[in-house]
Amino acid sequence: MLHVIGIPNCNKIRDTKKWLNEREIEFEFIDVKKEPLTMDELKDLEFKVGLDVLVNSRGTTYRNLKIKDMNPSDEEMLQLLFENQSMIKRPVLVFEESVLVGFDEEAFETFMKEHELMEDDQ
Repeated sequence: MLHVIGIPNCNKIRDTKKWLNEREIEFEFIDVKKEPLTMDELKDLEFKVGLDVLVNSRGTTYRNLKIKDMNPSDEEMLQLLFENQSMIKRPVLVFEESVLVGFDEEAFETFMKEHELMEDDQ
């Protein structure tokens, strides 16, 4: 099952859900406000895509926490991300061991086709 991780009031999440629904691709939405990721889940995502990809450094939470001024280590950044999961770049798509971060329709198509979640003719 494809998992979409994010927060429901995010425009990128709305766009992602719409894109998936239009193509009749089944998915489960994980709302990190209601069901925060565990530290192990975050570490797994970090391992697969890297903190630089996973952290939304252009978002409000990042700016409000003044993280740029802190210059945190990777461990400190992971802890900040754990405590402030709205700082995760959205969407995060997870299928089995594969992860795709950010809204990009071309990347979505490639990702879905590679995992046979979408027909080639769509």
